[in-house]
Amino acid sequence: MSDLRITRENARFQQWEALLTNRSKRHRNREFLVQGVRPITRAVDEGWTVRALLRADGASSAWSDGLWSSTDGERVDLSPDLHARLSGKDGAELVAVVEMPDDGVARLADSSRPHGPIVVFDRPTSPGNIGTLARSADAFGASALVVTGHAADPYDPQSVRASTGSLFALTVLRVPGPGPVIEHAQARGYRIVGTDEEGSALAEVDLSGRVVVVVGNETHGISSGWRTACDDVASIAMTGTASSLNAAVAGSIVLHEALRQRG
Repeated sequence: MSDLRITRENARFQQWEALLTNRSKRHRNREFLVQGVRPITRAVDEGWTVRALLRADGASSAWSDGLWSSTDGERVDLSPDLHARLSGKDGAELVAVVEMPDDGVARLADSSRPHGPIVVFDRPTSPGNIGTLARSADAFGASALVVTGHAADPYDPQSVRASTGSLFALTVLRVPGPGPVIEHAQARGYRIVGTDEEGSALAEVDLSGRVVVVVGNETHGISSGWRTACDDVASIAMTGTASSLNAAVAGSIVLHEALRQRG
């Protein structure tokens, strides 16, 4: 049973559709869209607040029906053509409107994985790269993903999709600059390790304890603020003709090494 049925475009639908492309409206309303039963299930399981579930009129899977009946939030049936405009290129069965958590650095202390690395992505330009790094951060036991500086949005649909639900396993923050994160880390005994081709060999860098891993912008690397704060900088050995690695790939390699060192 639904709480509302929308068959024609109205102001409410336009508000949801704007969340696909309008970053300002996402952050003004503190909400974003999640497409698909699996990532929505992950969001629910990890305790994120679902404000609304949206589905198309008609037949649905048992998996979708189970989530529909058990999840808090408003339930809205949409006409198939309206739902198609929200459901992404793969035509997700369910779309959720999910509440953004706040961006206070104090949340880093409340992670469900207190012993995992904090991952910082400094000024990324690609939302897909944010989602990819979130997926690796989850896989390799990180506690948080912090996006710093003028950057792409971790709540952009491309980021959420690329994370395949892993975004919801992490404490996610957006911070204007490195200062608050550096202060938090240094006060709690974290080592800060950056990534750069001029750094020490990755295997020789201590990643075994409390560590903040800083991954830089895809073109310009880590900012001067982060570089100054780093206790060490790691480089990844490469052969072949590639001049560099994708930023999310480089971060993933460092996180895997951190997991190996933690045993």
